[in-house]
Amino acid sequence: MTAAQTLVQGRAESRTRDVRARRSPLQQALRVIRRLPVWILVAMLLVIVLYPQLWVVLGSFKSQTEFLSNPTWALPQGWDFSNYVQAFTRGNVAVNYRNSLLVTIPSVALILFLGVAAGYALEIMVWRGRNATLLLILGGIMVPGQMILVPLFTTYFHFGITDTPWPMIITYTVMGIPLTTFLMAAYFRTVPREIFEAVTVDGCGPLRAFFLIGMPLMRNAILTVALVQFFSVWNDLLIALTFTTKPSLATIQVGLLSLNDEYGSTQYGPLFAAISINIVVLGIIFLFLNKKIMAGLAAGSLKG
Repeated sequence: MTAAQTLVQGRAESRTRDVRARRSPLQQALRVIRRLPVWILVAMLLVIVLYPQLWVVLGSFKSQTEFLSNPTWALPQGWDFSNYVQAFTRGNVAVNYRNSLLVTIPSVALILFLGVAAGYALEIMVWRGRNATLLLILGGIMVPGQMILVPLFTTYFHFGITDTPWPMIITYTVMGIPLTTFLMAAYFRTVPREIFEAVTVDGCGPLRAFFLIGMPLMRNAILTVALVQFFSVWNDLLIALTFTTKPSLATIQVGLLSLNDEYGSTQYGPLFAAISINIVVLGIIFLFLNKKIMAGLAAGSLKG
């Protein structure tokens, strides 16, 4: 390229930059106008989602008199933490959290292990009747849980385990396996079958391939399903209320119902304090797991 051509090209690029610079304010204004409805919609959704949670947290600092005499939107007159103390002492929130953890962690662990194993067996392994078995497992999704609670309670009573957390753990596990199996089978379907064929040629058995190949490949899917099942088990009230035979076994959702005095009136301050604790804890867990999931997805999308 000659010097004249270089000079001409430089002048052309300079004119192009000048045109872009002159147009940039107008383009930016048009871009803002186009995005303004989206921003308004996002702001409205944030208000709809965050305002009730903020209202509950602020209400946890109000006294019973403020709840009954002041408007619902009024701010608390002071930052009194006695409601939180009463929620932990009189409401047994600490015991309820312990029970929720003792029920949720084993249930989610069993759901994940059995669901991932079932998805691997139904999608990767080749055997007669696997499609019919998958349809049979998926049929469990269509069975309403309310229909089987009474027969389950009768069965647990005959086995003598009604005064333990095992009825809740078993019920949550059985009700969570169909959806987990369906999701994990769909995830395994996206994995190239040549990977498992190659390790089989190298002498790796099905069980070893499941733990060394299948589980690491499904890391992102397992985190996603774990998040869904954790919140499903933690926030459940019906099953926990049905199989809770004494207050010492009550989970956090059942414990929130016990914040009433001897006359049955609701103590709004301790109730809002217990709900606020639940919101904050679940929010922290969600943010932590969500970041882990996004990091795993980003890492799994890279090749090489």
